[in-house]
Amino acid sequence: MFSRKRWIITATATAAAAVAYIMTPHTLERMFIYFPTKQLEGDPSHAGLPFQDLRIVTEDHVALHGWFVPHPAGKKTLLIFHGNAGNISHRLPWMEILHQLQVHLMIIDYRGYGKSEGSPFEDGLYLDARAAYAWWVKERAATGEELVLFGESIGGAVAVDLAARTKPSGLILQSTFTSARDMAKTVFPLRFLQPLAHVRFDSLAKLPQVKCPVLVIHGNRDEIVPFRMGRELFEVAPSPKEFYEVPGAGHNDLPWEAGAEYTVRLRSFLDRIAG
Repeated sequence: MFSRKRWIITATATAAAAVAYIMTPHTLERMFIYFPTKQLEGDPSHAGLPFQDLRIVTEDHVALHGWFVPHPAGKKTLLIFHGNAGNISHRLPWMEILHQLQVHLMIIDYRGYGKSEGSPFEDGLYLDARAAYAWWVKERAATGEELVLFGESIGGAVAVDLAARTKPSGLILQSTFTSARDMAKTVFPLRFLQPLAHVRFDSLAKLPQVKCPVLVIHGNRDEIVPFRMGRELFEVAPSPKEFYEVPGAGHNDLPWEAGAEYTVRLRSFLDRIAG
């Protein structure tokens, strides 16, 4: 999920740019990029899914909240990194679909989202991802499970950063942009970019460093992250790799627009990952 209305040029954006130099970098970053919701609107039990509440502490001592949703037949875990708006509870319908893949699901809220402490900033999100990975290594790796990272929108940038640092069995990027600068250039005049120059989320530069199979998924009617960005990510991704174009899908409706083919393509990718 990616909040389009926050990325378009408005009077508020213009005013914020005018005072950019008297604000801290993270303040401006939070104004334009992150739109968390604190209140959870449900949990996996509302979808009939058993789950474990997670409390994970990062290297910089921020307590994160998340869920681990087991599957009786699961031999892989999908570690999910969501988009820039809402919180994990808004991903419950998506998680119901992913549960059909007969995999374990793990999802966290970044700092400042849902029940997680702190406030978001780029390097903080990377620390959050590393903490989630460390939890999985400690609690689940010994079972022989495989870990597949799954990033949605801005979560794709978080997943790419983690994949470049670790050795997951696979990486799935859904509706993900190439870099923060490329994304900003699609909605802001160049003169407004300088205050956010420190924000990178540069998946295009990091993706070639990944050493696992990659699946890139993008809707060809994505109204927020241009379809060409998905293609650009695919081009720089290491092999083996696969591109899944979803006809008619926008940014926030992709799994539902794709229909049954969505789980078919995901299952096919997961099955090709060596056990």
